[in-house]
Amino acid sequence: MVASGSPDATTFQNYCYFNTSLSESTIEAGHMDNDYILEMRGITKEFPGVRALHDVTLRVRRGEIHAICGENGAGKSTLMKVLSGVHPSGSYTGDIVYEGNICNFKTIRDSERVGIVIIHQELALSPFLSISENIFLGNERSRLGVVDWLDTTRQAKELLEKVGLHEDPATRIADIGVGKQQLVEIAKALSKEVKLLILDEPTAALNDDDSDNLLNLIRQLRAEGITCIMISHKLSELERIADTNTIIRDGETIESLDMHGDTDHSQEHIIRAMVGRPLDNRFPVHTSTVGEEILRIEDWTVYHPIDTERKVVDGASLNIRRGEIVGLAGLMGAGRTELAMSLFGRTYGTKISGRVFKNGEEIQTRTVEETMHHGIAYATEDRKKYGLNLIQTVKENVTSAGLNKLAKMGVIEIEAETGVAEEYRKELNIKTPSIEVPASKLSGGNQQKVVLAKWMYTDPDVLILDEPTRGIDVGAKYEIYTIIDQLADSGRGVLMISSELPELLGVCDRIYTLSEGHITGCLNRDEATQESLMTLMTLDKDDLQ
Repeated sequence: MVASGSPDATTFQNYCYFNTSLSESTIEAGHMDNDYILEMRGITKEFPGVRALHDVTLRVRRGEIHAICGENGAGKSTLMKVLSGVHPSGSYTGDIVYEGNICNFKTIRDSERVGIVIIHQELALSPFLSISENIFLGNERSRLGVVDWLDTTRQAKELLEKVGLHEDPATRIADIGVGKQQLVEIAKALSKEVKLLILDEPTAALNDDDSDNLLNLIRQLRAEGITCIMISHKLSELERIADTNTIIRDGETIESLDMHGDTDHSQEHIIRAMVGRPLDNRFPVHTSTVGEEILRIEDWTVYHPIDTERKVVDGASLNIRRGEIVGLAGLMGAGRTELAMSLFGRTYGTKISGRVFKNGEEIQTRTVEETMHHGIAYATEDRKKYGLNLIQTVKENVTSAGLNKLAKMGVIEIEAETGVAEEYRKELNIKTPSIEVPASKLSGGNQQKVVLAKWMYTDPDVLILDEPTRGIDVGAKYEIYTIIDQLADSGRGVLMISSELPELLGVCDRIYTLSEGHITGCLNRDEATQESLMTLMTLDKDDLQ
């Protein structure tokens, strides 16, 4: 039942045993060996106070791209961690049948030795090591216990060529973008002679071009016989690439869809299965009541913090009114996040110039404290790195930006802090067993709600939301959109940055476009289309003359 080559029969004997529950007729027909590379049967996984998976079944055909989708917290990543040995054998019930054998993986190394490799949503690369060092980290090319750097570089070049990454293997990971880092992760997986590749939200942080390149590579891997399991919230991607789509809801398998068959595999059907209800309109019906101008930025210019001669924002001007949701659209590298961060206490950039007006009066935003004092808050696009302290509790994160409101004589009132956190947990429907749970234990959508709660507690007049729904599912997105509408209805101004044009069109009252650091246009919701926005987003400097 074990294929020749690596992984070999000895490796299987170490971690797997023959699947005696399969009938002899099935074995003789080669059903499991030829048709299915993986079957997960009756997988149940519990954490203290939470049942993450209940009797989950998953069957993956050899050589297919098998998608797994579901709401945040549905159990998708937990299931893959069970498969890969992150959650070891003995910590769950049920069977993993791989290559026709029941396997018990105690560590992630065990699963890798038989050809199962997982690439997590949070990339596990060392930023200060080179590409080649990262590819073979823990899997070094050595002779007599000494790293063979010539062989390491040679093999790294071969792997980079295979994944279509044209970079010097000596380049540091910190010096390449997220899209290229994803390719390095896949090269690293290929170095381990992968047979079953698991990708957890591989395109969540990528722009459209990088996403297309990655999807093309996954297709190429399928053509070479590598089976892929792909977790994604981007339903349009799944339509394009998946052969089968298994939907998980509340820790249970709902159904598996043949994406090339006659069964209903429309986005509407998938959404109903994911959330247990139809989402006929993915965006809440909302009519803004727009008041007077609350914030205006004039001639805002920002230079790169290292290459101080390069402008990343060039003479940008925009305004926001009370009760208004204003969008900011632009391709990757257009300067959207750089504009927001430089405005928020000059946390990005150098040689920053321009003027900021709040309620018609000029203000200074030279530090974060000064900016917050003027009622401006910024929810970062990277919630795990900058938005949350993952080792702190939900309660501590919710109140972290407004501790001065809870302190008396420099001492935090614990009961008051608990009351605030509980209030926001209920108001924003943050799904957590307790506000004392570390933020790291929450799903992406619930982490995003904690970030919003943190800044809402500061009672800002203007809230800048940078990619507020990145990496979260359609159900959680709807809840975030509802919160944004409520913020606007309370008289606040909202500036929303998003890479998803349908999202901006569905939520915003006006949308500014940014290209190469320049504001290239501003369209009202009723006149904006994806095509008109993209046209403005792709204008270059010469077009602006």
